[in-house]
Amino acid sequence: MHDFQPSRLGWAIGVAVALVVSACQSAPPTVSSTQPATGEASPSLPAPKTSAASTPTAPGERSQPTHVAAPQPTAAKLGPYRARSPEYGAHLFIWNNLETTGRDLGRLVELGFGWQKSLFQWRAIEGACKGCFDWREADRVVQASNQAGLKTVARLDFQPKWARADGAHNGPPDNYQDFADFVSALVSRYKQGSPIGRLYAIEIWNEANLAREWGNQPINQAQAADYVRLLKLAYQAAKAADPSITVVTAGLSPTGWNDDTARPDDTYLQWLYDAGMKGNYDVLGAHGNAQAPEPEAAPGSLGKPFDHPSFYFRRVEQLREVMVKNGEADKQVWLLEFGWTSDQLHPEYAWYAVSEERKGENLVRALQYARQHWAPWIGVMAVWTLPDPTWTREREEWWWAITDSDGTPRPAYQALLEARRSEVLR
Repeated sequence: MHDFQPSRLGWAIGVAVALVVSACQSAPPTVSSTQPATGEASPSLPAPKTSAASTPTAPGERSQPTHVAAPQPTAAKLGPYRARSPEYGAHLFIWNNLETTGRDLGRLVELGFGWQKSLFQWRAIEGACKGCFDWREADRVVQASNQAGLKTVARLDFQPKWARADGAHNGPPDNYQDFADFVSALVSRYKQGSPIGRLYAIEIWNEANLAREWGNQPINQAQAADYVRLLKLAYQAAKAADPSITVVTAGLSPTGWNDDTARPDDTYLQWLYDAGMKGNYDVLGAHGNAQAPEPEAAPGSLGKPFDHPSFYFRRVEQLREVMVKNGEADKQVWLLEFGWTSDQLHPEYAWYAVSEERKGENLVRALQYARQHWAPWIGVMAVWTLPDPTWTREREEWWWAITDSDGTPRPAYQALLEARRSEVLR
């Protein structure tokens, strides 16, 4: 699920924006998803070796929707993926959603996007006990994405109950090696050349600068060092399993809040470098869910209520400055979430909401700006989001989406599609 900054409530008091939400009706293209595990190996894939607790899924047939061709750069054979600048993707919720998998993958194929980002919850794969793996859903998601011609970024967090004694909703394990062992097993299964399918990139945790994503522990320099320790173990495990896997740091929340519940992303990033992050990641992960309505506006330039630099799409430039200062100019930044909300219901979001039409315009302008100004350091840019099919208007995440939960395109999707077809976005 999406995560937002605790600072937004404080900035939102007394401000409201009225919006008109429109929906554009069209039949979605589909890419047939792989089917649930049946106990038989795929006829198109050699039977993989599996534990007794796991059975790989079998891929089915897929249709060929009309779409814009996605770019097909190649990864170094024995090194991490170097993206063209930029490459396009979106966040999907296809895990445990067999019926809508083909539909949502088909949407990205139609856009000519090359990447999908999905949450691979640790507890959903190794939940019963250490070493007890259930790969069925992971296999299905990886195979369906591969068959659609899409590369996957897998977000890895949400520890199993057995890994953390206090039962936190989302927090690092008591023994960091347990997570590293999970990463090793996952990357080994989906490494380059695997007959089961290939996973191109993994994100090590999510928004580690927020206490709620770190077991409600205080966020400070010591905690940042703990994240680096977790990252280092995961990086070493992943590279030992597959040198070509791309290891992405946790996308940091662009928050201006500064206490033990949350720390500014630029401050926290420097703490990570101070703790020894250099040499233990391939790509810096960032989030760019914007409040300021102008994608091209410099951080802080629009004044109140958008006076904090974290409210801007271009906030990532300030993170880039921190990277360069720490000698990491050669590394790319991948924007793992970015977008604008059209929220009419929730006051903490409605104060900076835009119309559905403006959302689409902003997404196109943001991608254009990145191509013109951020090459070669910007890599994959993942739009937030295609929604979970169970979401309703009562969930704030629903308002960021570019389609409805039933798959109907919104104006934002149509704007992206037209920009791709007209080559406004190349």
